[in-house]
Amino acid sequence: MSDGRARETRVDCHVKVLNDAVVERGKAAGLDAIVYAPHFTRLPEIQRRAARYSSEDLLVFPAREVFTGSWRERKHVLAIGLEEPVPDFIPLETAMAEFERQGAAVLVPHPEFATVSLAEADLRAYGDVVDAVEIFNSKHLPSHNRRARELAETLGYPPFTSSYAHLPSSVGVAYTAFETAIETEADLVSALEDGVARRVVHHNGGRRWRTMARELVHLGYENTWEKVDRLFLSGIEPTHPHHIAYDGRFDDVSVY
Repeated sequence: MSDGRARETRVDCHVKVLNDAVVERGKAAGLDAIVYAPHFTRLPEIQRRAARYSSEDLLVFPAREVFTGSWRERKHVLAIGLEEPVPDFIPLETAMAEFERQGAAVLVPHPEFATVSLAEADLRAYGDVVDAVEIFNSKHLPSHNRRARELAETLGYPPFTSSYAHLPSSVGVAYTAFETAIETEADLVSALEDGVARRVVHHNGGRRWRTMARELVHLGYENTWEKVDRLFLSGIEPTHPHHIAYDGRFDDVSVY
């Protein structure tokens, strides 16, 4: 827990990259924990990597940001506390049912952003499954963040924020400070599911805008060459429902 706040735990609730630089950046930012949820990586690998980098100084919790739906209309959902793998490219309702069955905490990153997010109708439909909505994302313009906050407040969802870091330098630019001790993955799941009181903290000055610029450049790379490589050059996605790792469990619901 952070010094000076006996029962506060500072968590960057969503980062995409994990290495020594990320750990050092997290410690320098005063974080107690980060949630590691890389794209297109199966849960066992995420768990192994999180365990490797986790320590008393900075806890690392594994998670999955599942890409539901097709490439054209995909909706991202962040699940913390999964015990069994859930693939990408399955219907939203299937993913939500799996999260609920496994007792995972369900978070909504960047709501209503482009074609990759849950819309207001989705948030209304899954009010009994979703545990928190992201109200600040460092990649977004102020208008996007205002809309996200409006949705959370109107629909009565607890908020969260994260750096959504794809680059080590972004870690800690935004975090959620929970008013409770969080020492394990189960503690974090409980805090989210129980709606524990929290503060949403983020930078607003030059660092925030520099972070946004660097992350948007990286996003451009992700959605051009890296996407082509994944779709056409690297074979089947590791998290595709037809991958052998899922033993055919999701073959009948795969969207492509």
